[in-house]
Amino acid sequence: MPLLYAHERALASGEMGENVKKLCPAVQKKKIAHAFPLLNAEKLWYTDFMNTAHRKGQSDMEKRKEFTFPSADGRTAIHAVEWHPEGEPTGILQIAHGVAEYALRYEPLARFLNARGFLVVANDHLGHGASVAEGAPRLYFGEKGSWQYVVDDLYTLRRLTGEKYPGLPYFLMGHSMGSFLTRTYLIRYPGTVRGVILMGTGQNPDTLLIGGKALASVLARRVGRENPSRTVELLAFGGYNKVFAPNRTSCDWLSASEENVDAYLADPLCGGWASTGLFLELLDGMAFIKKPANLRHMNMATPVLFLSGEDDPVGNMGKGVRAAYRSFLRAGVRDAELKLYPGLRHEILNEDCGEQVCADIWDWLARHNG
Repeated sequence: MPLLYAHERALASGEMGENVKKLCPAVQKKKIAHAFPLLNAEKLWYTDFMNTAHRKGQSDMEKRKEFTFPSADGRTAIHAVEWHPEGEPTGILQIAHGVAEYALRYEPLARFLNARGFLVVANDHLGHGASVAEGAPRLYFGEKGSWQYVVDDLYTLRRLTGEKYPGLPYFLMGHSMGSFLTRTYLIRYPGTVRGVILMGTGQNPDTLLIGGKALASVLARRVGRENPSRTVELLAFGGYNKVFAPNRTSCDWLSASEENVDAYLADPLCGGWASTGLFLELLDGMAFIKKPANLRHMNMATPVLFLSGEDDPVGNMGKGVRAAYRSFLRAGVRDAELKLYPGLRHEILNEDCGEQVCADIWDWLARHNG
């Protein structure tokens, strides 16, 4: 874990457990989208909330199914989740989450789409959430080239879900690191999805990627690919918070919503220092998806929606998102849209206007679901 502010240490130690619990009623009245992230920290409270909030009809827990499938790495059981609507689904959205988080954080969006007839699936990437093999380090994909394992796992879930629900329009959405994985997926598995949503993505200069890889490679040899490095952590995320100084926490850049930031910090399955190996794989993946020759392997008829906060440092405050969008247009993508949200940071689904973001996602899905 990175060095924590005093406020964060209290959250991580459980000293603020009662205060966090007290947020639930207010959050529930204000916006359901904030409730689920807060619940992840304490399973008992989560269960109580679900029992209270869904007493009529089929419960959310009954509509949510969790299962595993073998990873492309040949060692790990990948944990996956399926959220089913009340009736027969009219379409499917698969979600690829970001670094240092996990699939169940997207339950609010899944419920929103369930209510509109969509089935939603997601999996925990290698080394994340419940997809960590016994004895394996957390936030570690594997040996060199393991970025492709994670992309292949996305395709496996797409194939398994498609076989279970044949003939339905199938969409893929990636957030943050998940957006870079999704962009790799578009190149490796063109034409296998109806459309793609890229949320919280970016486009870094070649010099930054090359320099970052050189430094991370040296540190990986020093500490081991499976281990973290404070220097690499600062290289990857250190600059994000400076924009929002003076800082309340080390993760102010995640969200303008203090409730969401506190929930993230309190969640034992979120945060922490990623391995040097994961950063090397991420940098390789980001370099791969920038190359025009690789982009030409995409299916140019696949619609793409770019969504990001205008104050998201991962997207360089909108500049990197626009650069990625323009690269898709130059490659020949025929249906690409870009929407930036003023005042929003990285986790736009968990901001105070998260329901509007969900509605925008649904509007795009509905327009492309025919």
